[in-house]
Amino acid sequence: MVTLAELQVRTLGPTTVPSPLAQYVGGRATNEYYVGEDDRILFDDTISLIQQRGLPLEELPSFETGGPRDKLFFDPATVRVGIVTCGGLCPGLNDVIRALVMELHEHYGVNDVIGFRNGYAGLVPENLLEPVQLTPGFVANIHERGGTVLGSSRGAQDVKTVVDTLQLRDIDILFVIGGDGSMRGAHRIAEEALARGAQIAVVGVPKTIDNDIPHIGQSFGFQTAYSRAAQSIKAAKIEAEASLNGVGLVKVMGRHAGFIACYSALAGHDADFVLIPEVPFELEGDNGLLEHVRRKVQAQGHAVLVVAEGAGQEHLPSHDETDAHAAMAGRTDMVVGRRRHRFVHVPIPYVTHRPHHVSPDGDLWLSVLESTAQPFDMR
Repeated sequence: MVTLAELQVRTLGPTTVPSPLAQYVGGRATNEYYVGEDDRILFDDTISLIQQRGLPLEELPSFETGGPRDKLFFDPATVRVGIVTCGGLCPGLNDVIRALVMELHEHYGVNDVIGFRNGYAGLVPENLLEPVQLTPGFVANIHERGGTVLGSSRGAQDVKTVVDTLQLRDIDILFVIGGDGSMRGAHRIAEEALARGAQIAVVGVPKTIDNDIPHIGQSFGFQTAYSRAAQSIKAAKIEAEASLNGVGLVKVMGRHAGFIACYSALAGHDADFVLIPEVPFELEGDNGLLEHVRRKVQAQGHAVLVVAEGAGQEHLPSHDETDAHAAMAGRTDMVVGRRRHRFVHVPIPYVTHRPHHVSPDGDLWLSVLESTAQPFDMR
């Protein structure tokens, strides 16, 4: 069971530098739209769950709120910021880079922001990837382009070498935009920096179209992914309907979590069956998938299946296999995400210790079953 201690975010030290944004946030009172510096967002969202813990209010597990602070750890006039994009591409990467640069330059007055090229590889000198100076002019129109202007790569790099580079280039803040693997790398970088006594804030910006990072709402790129998948499902249905006993099969991303499959099926209500990694099924037998598909085709003349790439693994042979505000305030080893429509700070170890899955007993999967009318159990 999660505890308050697990959700505490590390800080580099006391905040003593007046923020340029203080005049805008200092007078804001806590209300349904704004949570003050000393307030927190509860982990549990029902009275019964809170009562089950039997804890006093101040000990209930809760998240630190995101957003601007009136006092900072870093001085905007002297701070140097680095940004890196890691892992696979997804929609919105350039938007995030642009938003960070514009917030830092225009609101905080930070004049030194660099972008490391090609993921963590750009932090290893032997790869000869010189960083890019990021200015408002450089990022002005990058949101109109796909991919990432910084480039990306997969795979871990030697963490000591990475921190050596950060220290050599006098980086005070590193923003890591990436998925769960990139967040684990960010945690190792933060740990190494802290072990050296280096005051480097490492802040993660979660990026995954699979939406499988726990404890936050939708990560950027996810909505585009499932909306495009819904278009493919619509096309598959049209083709299946036009064919004698037609069967449309749409495979979507989701190696460990079926969120894209679920949301894309709900977006258009065109799927007859949705298969996700979290819900096992049998292929053969009276209650198996193939028999249910046969009955559906017999009844309506066609069928459409949406399959997450990780669905049905039990049938295969086994194998091994941001926030500028938080950074300026000296938070480190954390990610920024939305939880119940509010920005919160979440310690990186807490979002990487296990993936986020679709609950077979939750509202999302029940909505899918209602939409497709497929059996609750195919085992």
